[in-house]
Amino acid sequence: MRRNWMSFDTHRVARLALIGLAAASLAACASRPKPAGPVAPTAPSQPMAQPPEASTAPPTSPVDQGPLPGTVQDFVINIGERVYFDTDQYEIRSDAQPTLTAQAQWLNRYPAVRVRIEGNADERGTREYNLALGARRANAVREFLVGQGISGSRIETLSYGKEKPIDPGTGEEAWAKNRNARTAITDGAR
Repeated sequence: MRRNWMSFDTHRVARLALIGLAAASLAACASRPKPAGPVAPTAPSQPMAQPPEASTAPPTSPVDQGPLPGTVQDFVINIGERVYFDTDQYEIRSDAQPTLTAQAQWLNRYPAVRVRIEGNADERGTREYNLALGARRANAVREFLVGQGISGSRIETLSYGKEKPIDPGTGEEAWAKNRNARTAITDGAR
């Protein structure tokens, strides 16, 4: 009988040892902090090849080189589409001449481009008076461009009078903006 007791005691000791070993192992795991994210292998036996799409360099952004030559944006940004006039006047001012000269040079460089000169006026005066004044302003710009070598067949004119203000305000600052002629590209630009 003694043997059975010893056999039972040996098994019990072995089980307790295994339980103790498991408990120690769990305690060791519990004492390690969990990693915050993916952990790189400590010492790979062979170097790991990264797939080509896993580049660490940030993507390069395209360099803004401005508008493409010959486009409407090129004309508006680099040349200027609008010139301004004095009250009740349609003569080309001296400060408008460089803009109109640049417009003529641009139009000579792009002979397929057609334009419309839109004459505008401020809100003062009758509708009929401002339509006539806008027409005189548009024609003054047209004649300037023709004098610079642009074919008159490439230029149409239109008067909006006071119907399309660029500044809806009232007062000299708004009125000065609204007394203008705009060169709008209608055809032939890229």
